[in-house]
Amino acid sequence: MSDRPDDAALDPVLKRRRRIARLASLGQRLGYLAFLVSIAVFAVGLATGFTDAVATTLVALLVAGSAVLAPAIVLHYAVRAADDEDRAAGDEATRGRATGGGHTGH
Repeated sequence: MSDRPDDAALDPVLKRRRRIARLASLGQRLGYLAFLVSIAVFAVGLATGFTDAVATTLVALLVAGSAVLAPAIVLHYAVRAADDEDRAAGDEATRGRATGGGHTGH
């Protein structure tokens, strides 16, 4: 990916990748927030006694946090890998032009 800000506005693939990156970032924030809240609920339950409501809330937060966080992490790494691949392809193309080489069609 290039550093020009207008590339994402022009290229639909880059535009979609930015949208997925924002979605992954939101998912990570929500997933980690669910884990943080579950720690707070656990602390409250530890201090006051574990009721069925505390246990149910803990399980729900941990399941929801995992369900949101796992795909968000995968999407984050997928976007990063695609950006790295684009960057490497751009570097190879630049080197090919600079040396007069490039793809030979073999």
